[in-house]
Amino acid sequence: MEEERMLVTIGEFARRSHLSLKALRLYERQGLLRPASVDPSNGYRRYHEDQLADARLIALLRRLDLPLAEVARVMAADDRAAVLAAYWARVEQRFAVQRDLAAHLHVVLTGGKGLLEMYEVQLRDVPEQVVLTEQRHVLQPELVEWMTAAMSRVEKAAAEAGGVSGAPFAIYHGEVNEDGDGPVEVCVPIAAQPAPSTVPARVEPAHREAYVRLKNREVEYPQILSAYDAVAAWIKEQGLTEAGSPREVYWADCDAAGPDDEVCDIAWPVK
Repeated sequence: MEEERMLVTIGEFARRSHLSLKALRLYERQGLLRPASVDPSNGYRRYHEDQLADARLIALLRRLDLPLAEVARVMAADDRAAVLAAYWARVEQRFAVQRDLAAHLHVVLTGGKGLLEMYEVQLRDVPEQVVLTEQRHVLQPELVEWMTAAMSRVEKAAAEAGGVSGAPFAIYHGEVNEDGDGPVEVCVPIAAQPAPSTVPARVEPAHREAYVRLKNREVEYPQILSAYDAVAAWIKEQGLTEAGSPREVYWADCDAAGPDDEVCDIAWPVK
C-alpha cells in the first residue's frame, strides 16, 4: 500500500517535474524515463515519486540544449557530473572556435578592417639551426593528418641523431588550401653538428622573424589565415621585407593543450 501511495498520475508527475506530457511520452519512447506502471486496460501511466529527481535533472539538462543522446549518456553514467563536464568542455571549445571564425569572417568581409588589432606582432632573432626535414606536396584537407605523422617520424629520427634541440616547425613554401599544395616542409632542430647523412637534413640559416602567438583554438583553419594576414600586414606597415617562407612554430602539444593554451607561433622571416 505504501508503494501504491507513492505513485502519481502522468499529469501530476508532469506538473511536479516541470516536464510536459509530450516530453514525458518522448522520454518514455527514448528509454530515458519510463513510467513505474502502465494500466494494460486503458494505458494510463503512473510514475513513482522517487523518479522526480531524475525527471527534474532531465528537464535541466534539456535547458542546456543537450541532445537526447547526450542526456541519455549523463543519466546512464556512474559519475554524471564528470560526463556533463566533459560534454560542456567540448561545447565551450566549439563556441570559442566559432567566435574566432566569426572574427576572421569579419576581417574578410570588411577588407581587413581591425586585422592588426586582433594580434600582437613581435620581432625575434632566430639562430642558425641544423634541422631534420620531411617535405611533401599536400592539400589542406590532408594537411593535419600528414603533418602529425611526418612530425612524429622526424622527431623519432632526431632522437636517434642526438635529440631535439628546439621547437619543431612547418614551413609553407607555397600556398596550401583546397587547390594549392605547398609544398610543406616539416623541420625538427637537432644539436648534432654537422647534419647527419642518414636522414634528410639541412642548415636553417639565422634570421630575424616577425611572429604572433596563437592559442590552441586559434590554430583552426580557416581562421588561422587571419594570423598570417596580420603578420604580413604588420611587416608592410613597419617598412620591412619578407625574407623567406612563412612557418608555424609548435612549442606545445596541441592535443594535450586546452583551447585557451598558447601553443603555436605564426612566423615570417624578415629583413
